[in-house]
Amino acid sequence: MKQIAVVSGKGGTGKSSLVLAFASLAKNSVIADCDVDASNLHIVLNPTILKTEDFIGSQIAHIDKNKCTNCLECYLGCKFGAVTKDIEIAESLCEGCGVCQFLCPSKAITMIDKISGYTYVSKTRLGILAHAFLKPGAQSSGKLVNEVRKNAIEISIEDNKDLILIDGPPGIGCPVISTITGINLAIIVTEPTFSAIHDLERVLEANRHFGVKSVVCINKSDINIQNTSNIKEYCNRNNILVIGELPYNPIVNTAIVSRKTLIELPDSPLSLKIIEIWEKIMELLKD
Repeated sequence: MKQIAVVSGKGGTGKSSLVLAFASLAKNSVIADCDVDASNLHIVLNPTILKTEDFIGSQIAHIDKNKCTNCLECYLGCKFGAVTKDIEIAESLCEGCGVCQFLCPSKAITMIDKISGYTYVSKTRLGILAHAFLKPGAQSSGKLVNEVRKNAIEISIEDNKDLILIDGPPGIGCPVISTITGINLAIIVTEPTFSAIHDLERVLEANRHFGVKSVVCINKSDINIQNTSNIKEYCNRNNILVIGELPYNPIVNTAIVSRKTLIELPDSPLSLKIIEIWEKIMELLKD
C-alpha cells in the first residue's frame, strides 16, 4: 500500500482540486481529507456517512460544587481566566492544563474528556473517504489528522486497497507533520507568487527532515511567467522534480460549483495535463 499526500506552504494553492482529480483517476484507492481545520472534499464528493466517532482532543475542568469551599485557589491560579469569581468554568477559555485541579485543596476539581470534533468514514462515488470535523476553536488538529490517517489505513487493509490519497493541510505545523510522516510521496503545490519560493523552501525542509520524497506541481503557472521560471530554476538547483504545470483556468470554479472533479467535467482543458501528472506519479511510486 502506497500513500501520497498533496501539500503546500500556504492555503488556496489548489491542493483539494488536484486531489479530487487524482481520486477520479485512481482505480483502487482510499481518500483521506487531512486538512481537518478546513476540510472541503465532502463538498464535492457528497458522501454518505458510514461511521462516526467522537474525537477527544483535550480535557476540561469540572467543579463539584458539593466539595468546593470557595477558597479561590483555582481562580487565582488559572492563567487563562477560565475560572470565574463565582467558581464556574468558562469552557471556551479552559485549556485543560489541570492547574486548578492541582491547586484545589478540597479535591473538588476533576478533569474530564472534551469532545473536540468527530471522525467519519464515508462512501462516495470515487471510493471511501476518511475525513473529520474539528469544532471551532478546538485544538489537537495534529492528533485528529492521525485519527483520519488511521481510519484510512484500516480501510485500505480491510478492502485490499493499494493507495491512500491524502489532501494535506497547508504550512509546516503539527497537522502537516502528522500528514507526511511515513508517506511515500509528497506532491507540493505552489503558485508563481512572490512568496512562493520561500513557502516552498519551508515545506521541502520539513519533508527532508522526515525523509519524505517530494515533487513540485506549479499551479496557475501562466499568471507570472518570471516567477514560474524562478521556481523551476530553484527546483533544478536543488534536484527537485517539477512534475507538471497547470495554467490558470476559471473552469476550476465551474467544477467546484458543479460539485464535480476536473476529470469528471466534460471538455475540461486541464484534464490531459492532470492525467500526464498522474501517470508520472504512478511511475515514481514504482521506484
